[in-house]
Amino acid sequence: MTAEELEARFDAGEDIGSLIDPSTIRRYGPGEERRDLTSTKVNVDFPRWIVQELDKEADIIGVPRQSLIKMWLVERLRKD
Repeated sequence: MTAEELEARFDAGEDIGSLIDPSTIRRYGPGEERRDLTSTKVNVDFPRWIVQELDKEADIIGVPRQSLIKMWLVERLRKD
């Protein structure tokens, strides 16, 4: 799908959330240097209740749990 097709669907009011993988979105601000984008696997153990809550939130916005965790971590890291 081209960017133009995606934009047309968005402009038509279509929910395009399922068409976008947030973990692949890259945004650089003015003067911001590009970061190393190679992946590194990290294992984190969470209590079951946290995983259940993460799954609920991920379902609400229509992304996989891993993508939600990545988005939230990036938001937090860029907050400062």
